[in-house]
Amino acid sequence: MNKAELIESIADSADLSKASAGRALDAAIESITQALKKGDTITLVGFGTFSVRNRAARMGRNPRTGEEIQIKASKVPGFKPGKALKDAIN
Repeated sequence: MNKAELIESIADSADLSKASAGRALDAAIESITQALKKGDTITLVGFGTFSVRNRAARMGRNPRTGEEIQIKASKVPGFKPGKALKDAIN
């Protein structure tokens, strides 16, 4: 499912226009992004938790040359699914 199909699905299930559903989805994504930028954790009970995880610096390898390179430490977004989401899938 891509973004357009997700917007269509939201519009159908919430009885909204596609434009309204698109704006709502964009606002939700923007809110989650801003909260993660601040280092906050977002918990949606039954769905899951979005958080920022720290990735340590490590050695990597250039696949073309085989040369070892140092990869810097970074922050990455993480998602841990909730029990209800896991149960719905299985």
